[in-house]
Amino acid sequence: MKNVAIIGVGLIGGSFALDIKEKYPESVINGIDTNEAHIDEAISLGIIDQSATLNHLKEADIVIVAIPVDASLNYLPQVLDNIGENTIVFDVGSTKEDICVKVKNHPNRRHYLSVHPIAGTEFSGPKAAVKGLFKNKTNIICEVEETAFKLQEKALDLFRDLGMRIRYMNPKAHDKHIAYMSHLSHISAFMLGKTVIEKEKNESDIFDMASSGFESTVRLAKSSPAMWTPIFEQNKTNVIETLDEYINNLKHFKSLMEKDDFESVHKEMEATNHIKKILNGIK
Repeated sequence: MKNVAIIGVGLIGGSFALDIKEKYPESVINGIDTNEAHIDEAISLGIIDQSATLNHLKEADIVIVAIPVDASLNYLPQVLDNIGENTIVFDVGSTKEDICVKVKNHPNRRHYLSVHPIAGTEFSGPKAAVKGLFKNKTNIICEVEETAFKLQEKALDLFRDLGMRIRYMNPKAHDKHIAYMSHLSHISAFMLGKTVIEKEKNESDIFDMASSGFESTVRLAKSSPAMWTPIFEQNKTNVIETLDEYINNLKHFKSLMEKDDFESVHKEMEATNHIKKILNGIK
């Protein structure tokens, strides 16, 4: 792997760049970003080697598209228009159905692999990039059968070298499951943060009284709205379904408390404690 192009040099794109540099030191990492300050910062931090444009993609072995999902919808076809015959392109967006439909009939569809690494932090921009972000993380691949075998193997070798676990799903199933496992937790964090800010007007009280439990629960509220708003928009139907179920559970829990039925409150929490075994099994 000698030539890599990364479109979007923030947390995910930058973290891929750092790991590729470590695993393949002979690689040249080219960065493309609409924010020139991000390009300059990524170069100064040693994340990428140089700036590039779409015209450079013909020589790339791998192109990684790591930009917000609404931007990917418009930009990915242009990327596929400009690649070489041996180039594999993959995006890392959190929704898959719309983008798979978007490029379904593109002449270079066989050069594209739709993936979603389940990894990240609440931070953004080049300075958020970290080595080892993807180690032991699940990478969901959609419609692998639509990608040329020789090219998909190039991407799969990279994922294995970075220590990722591979799982295959169709785009519709991915978007439904990820609404529960990721999108709902971000909404919960944003709305918990909003509730506290509105009720606790004194910011010093919030700072002084916030426990580690509160901080870990609301951590995702520090995530980028510019990234997450398009995700919620693209996955609107699934997200609304998860919200309906979540709100119903909250209303039920509230009603038990209003009735002083704390035996049932205990049973609800005890039943949910089963999540510990599930999460321990994942680790």
